[in-house]
Amino acid sequence: MILNGISLLNYRNLQEVEIAFSPKINCLIGSNGMGKTNLLDAVYYLSFCKSAINASDSSNIMHDAPFFMLQGYYCSDSGVEREVSCGLKRGEKKQFRRDGKLYERLSDHIGSVPLVMVSPADNELIAGGSEERRRFMDVVISQYDKEYLLSLIRYNRALQQRNALLRGEREPDADMMSLIEEMLVEEALFINNRRKSFIDELVPIFTKFHNSITGGDEPVALSYRSHTNDGDLLDVLRASRSDDRRLGHTSKGVHRDELVMQLGGYPLRREGSQGQNKTFLVALKLAQYDFLRSKGGEMPLLLLDDIFDKLDSRRVERIISLVAGDGFGQIFITDVNREHIDNILEQITGEYKLFNVEKGCVSLLRERGVEK
Repeated sequence: MILNGISLLNYRNLQEVEIAFSPKINCLIGSNGMGKTNLLDAVYYLSFCKSAINASDSSNIMHDAPFFMLQGYYCSDSGVEREVSCGLKRGEKKQFRRDGKLYERLSDHIGSVPLVMVSPADNELIAGGSEERRRFMDVVISQYDKEYLLSLIRYNRALQQRNALLRGEREPDADMMSLIEEMLVEEALFINNRRKSFIDELVPIFTKFHNSITGGDEPVALSYRSHTNDGDLLDVLRASRSDDRRLGHTSKGVHRDELVMQLGGYPLRREGSQGQNKTFLVALKLAQYDFLRSKGGEMPLLLLDDIFDKLDSRRVERIISLVAGDGFGQIFITDVNREHIDNILEQITGEYKLFNVEKGCVSLLRERGVEK
C-alpha cells in the first residue's frame, strides 16, 4: 500500500495541509511542537479510525475550529487507487468513508490500510501496565484477522456484563453468571489461541531484527503468559466469583494476559538501559511489519517518529540499512535534527522527499528520483 498524498483541515495544529508523498521514503524535519508528529498521527488515524495520541476524537480538532477533515489517497499493491476520508464535527459522530462509501462499522476498515508506527510513546510497552502489551498484540492480529477482532469485541462485551453483575447491589443471578462465563470462555480460548500463534511466529522474526541491530550481543526473549494455562478457565472463573465480587471486577481471563519481555533472562523494564529498551522496541516493531507483510495482504506503511534518540550511530545506521531495503515499502521518518536526516538520506539510493514542518505548515525542501 502506498499513500500518494493526504489533505488535512483543522487536525490538531495543522490548519490546511495538502501533500504529495514519495512512494518510498518521506522525511519530516522541524522543531518540537511544529506538527511533525501530528501529521504522522493523521496518517495513523486513516488506518485505525482513531488517534495514536488522543483517546478523545474531539481533542484532535484544532482549537476554535468546528470540525476536522482527513483525506488520504492510496494506491494498492495491485495498482488500485483508493480514497479514505474521515470528518468530525464537534458534538457529532465521526464519519468514516472508503471511496465515498460510509462505513456502518469502523471495525470493517481495520486492516484495509495496514500500518506500523514506532514512536517515543512505545516506551509504555515496557514501562506501562500489561494492558499496553495486550493492546500491541490485539492491534497487530486485528489487522490481518477479522475474526479475532470480532471475538475480542464479543469478549469485552461479555466481560462488561460480568463486571456489572459483580458490582450490583444484589447477589448475582447464578444462571445468568454461568451463561456469561461460558460466553467469556468460548471467546477467551479463541483469543488465546490466536495470540499464542502470533507470538510463536513473531519471536524468530523479532530475534533476527534484534540481532541485526545489535550484532547479537544482547540476549533477549519474548513470551506469552495467559490465565488459560492455569487450568480449565470456566472452573477458574467460577472459583473466583466470591473474590471477584469483593473486588468488583473479573480478575481472571485473557484481559489479564501478559507479554513477557526479557533481557539477559531478566525483566527488560528492570535491566534495560534507555538505548537497550529503544533497540528492543524498534526490533519488535520491525518484526511486526515483517510479520504483517508475510500474511500476504497489502504492504504496510511504516511510520518512524523521532526514533533515533538514545541510539548510538552504529545502531542508527543498521536500522536505516534495514528499512531502506527491499523488505520495506513506504516509510515516513521524523526528526528534530537536520543532520540526522541528512545522514539518513546519504545512506539511501532510492527515491525520497524531504519536508520542513513549521507552525503547522509543511513545505517540500528536496526530492530525488520522483517522476515529474
